[in-house]
Amino acid sequence: MSEIEIRDDRAAGRLEAVGEGEVAGRIEYFVLESPACALVPVHTIVEPAHEGRGIAGSLARELYALAEREGVPVVPLCPYVAGWAERHPEVAAPAGPELTAAAVEWLRARPGRF
Repeated sequence: MSEIEIRDDRAAGRLEAVGEGEVAGRIEYFVLESPACALVPVHTIVEPAHEGRGIAGSLARELYALAEREGVPVVPLCPYVAGWAERHPEVAAPAGPELTAAAVEWLRARPGRF
């Protein structure tokens, strides 16, 4: 895959990496509304044929850039995004315990959503 385009499908809760006419990877997320607005990634998926090309990292970076443009934090419940954030503290500020607890509760109240 030579070039990827990352696009936000907010209605579906997906940030998608698209190249050569197909979705190569995605971050599934939801928007937390309370106690404050935040983007909450839950899963990062890269299709097997596209693994090892930096797609997951590009998706995580774009998720944080999107959140910065919107002026909201990211609450990384996805293990991949959480690890990426630890490795890139210059662009991935921690969200704080109150937002993290609210995001976990939101997800717990919606079993099967992700």
